[in-house]
Amino acid sequence: MTNRRSVSIIGCGFVADLYMRSFAAHPDIAVTQVYDHDPARLKAFAQHWNLHTAESLDRFLGNLPKGSLVLNLTNPTAHFEITETCLRAGHHVYSEKPLAMEMADAITLHDLAACNGLLLASAPCSFLGQAAQTLAKAIREDVAGAVRLIYAELDDGFIPQAPYADWKSDSGAPWPATDEFSVGCTLEHAGYYLTWLIAMFGTVRRVVAASAECLPDKGVPGTPDFSTATLFFENGVVARLTCSIVARHNHSIQVFGEKGVLAVKRAWDNEAAVRFHKRFVMRRRLMEHPIGKRLRPSGATHPKVPRWGAAAMNFALGPAEMLDALAEGRECRLSADFALHLNEVTLAIQASGAENGIQEMTTRCDPVAPMPWAV
Repeated sequence: MTNRRSVSIIGCGFVADLYMRSFAAHPDIAVTQVYDHDPARLKAFAQHWNLHTAESLDRFLGNLPKGSLVLNLTNPTAHFEITETCLRAGHHVYSEKPLAMEMADAITLHDLAACNGLLLASAPCSFLGQAAQTLAKAIREDVAGAVRLIYAELDDGFIPQAPYADWKSDSGAPWPATDEFSVGCTLEHAGYYLTWLIAMFGTVRRVVAASAECLPDKGVPGTPDFSTATLFFENGVVARLTCSIVARHNHSIQVFGEKGVLAVKRAWDNEAAVRFHKRFVMRRRLMEHPIGKRLRPSGATHPKVPRWGAAAMNFALGPAEMLDALAEGRECRLSADFALHLNEVTLAIQASGAENGIQEMTTRCDPVAPMPWAV
């Protein structure tokens, strides 16, 4: 037990249970303490998972040795305040998405972490998972030829009509409908493919986007529930990303290359099939193989988590990578530059509306090194 690595959690809501399910697949990582501003939620969460609690944020921080890793799983509007407090207390922070609701706040966090020599990262971390890493390896190895265009979809269906009042986490937390609708599907979900794209291709130099509120009666009006963006990367790659809680469920990504198409159908599944659909001519018709060849990693990858609800994702891959980087004295794949650039691109899409379509990005980051098992 003494050799186990440790993390601590602030925020015991719906998503915190998904992290606990993921940590169960990492027996080398222990959750040492948890805190939530709601005593009833804190008690229910801690009892369900048999965790130690702190009765206040001050006590929580006071219990930690300098340089601890804190997971900020609070509501999005609290991300900036809590992360800033943890950084000022001398701790590394992994934050749920978004890093901050305002770009100026995200920059403050980035600079604060840099000044204090601390790691700062934000979810999602699925680009460290098997499907994303397999897709990235295929692109590096030119399986589909030169990449000419990418389509990525994150449509969740007509969510306001879903029975979300019945959605409860393992410890009984309700699905945070108010947060989901007020923050919006772009800030909540765009990162699931933006992280893949930025990790593979690096900096987005220009965003040409539009967003709209198509469902004003969903209970929390004023936030876009649809967005579409064309992303122009510094290296010349062009991608289109669409998010909504209106259109029919579609979590696919397609990479169109000179030789054919690389495709993944399920963004929220670490083991989703990655297929190559070779392009060919038959009887004077240009075609792509309808089934495609499944591409698989050559060996073991990472711990897997059973499907729960709509996802089969290991939420602990991000914190585990940070702990590995700290132990090995190397750069973390989830860098503060990466988190800041992700935040800027996401906010640009969210805020585009019908008038602010063309936006030049001011931050940048390099492509992310592949996981050792994906080289």
